[in-house]
Amino acid sequence: MPRPHCPRKIARTTALECAQKKRCCAQETVILTLDQAEALRLADIEGLYQEAAARAMGISRQTFGRILDSAHRIVTDAVLNNKTIVIAGGIYTIKEEQTMHSKIAVPTKNGSVDAHFGHCEYFTVFEIGNGTIASEKRIESPNGCGCKSDIASKLAQDGVTLMLAGNIGDGAIRVLKAHGIEVVRGASGTVRSVVEQWIAGTLKDSGETCHEHGEHECTH
Repeated sequence: MPRPHCPRKIARTTALECAQKKRCCAQETVILTLDQAEALRLADIEGLYQEAAARAMGISRQTFGRILDSAHRIVTDAVLNNKTIVIAGGIYTIKEEQTMHSKIAVPTKNGSVDAHFGHCEYFTVFEIGNGTIASEKRIESPNGCGCKSDIASKLAQDGVTLMLAGNIGDGAIRVLKAHGIEVVRGASGTVRSVVEQWIAGTLKDSGETCHEHGEHECTH
């Protein structure tokens, strides 16, 4: 008996904006399903790694890879052979937009935000529930440069979707974003007070990245 399909979660904008889009003046029509369109958006526009994109859609990485490969074939065929793309159908559910991150990581040293993300003592992960801190735990920092380690993958697998950092470089930000983790820069003080500031809406991204190690350039 065939295995039942798991509905793929897609952003509301994908369903509302893509359903009727098509290329004009083409000779033949091909169908790109809404879950295929979402896979393309996550991988090719948002730049997420397949593991992070799969989590966003609520499916396995292998299933995401198959959906993405099929979407690429459809789009390539349409582009090269002048076919109309109609985006419709598929196996999906509309997910509600997330208004609050449920898990937040903070690079930590002696209970305060470590100004050096890549070489912090450890990470404190806070779980947020009903607008308050529900729990916290410690995740050890790997040896070596943070942006070249597997810490982003570990945090993402633990459910972290937000990093509150002090100084952090562009390479680290790219790696975290590719794993579905948003970054707020310029945080300082005790890690708990920083998270409380973010919950209260008083902590904003400084927009400044770390340039202290100018000779170090991550190419992720």
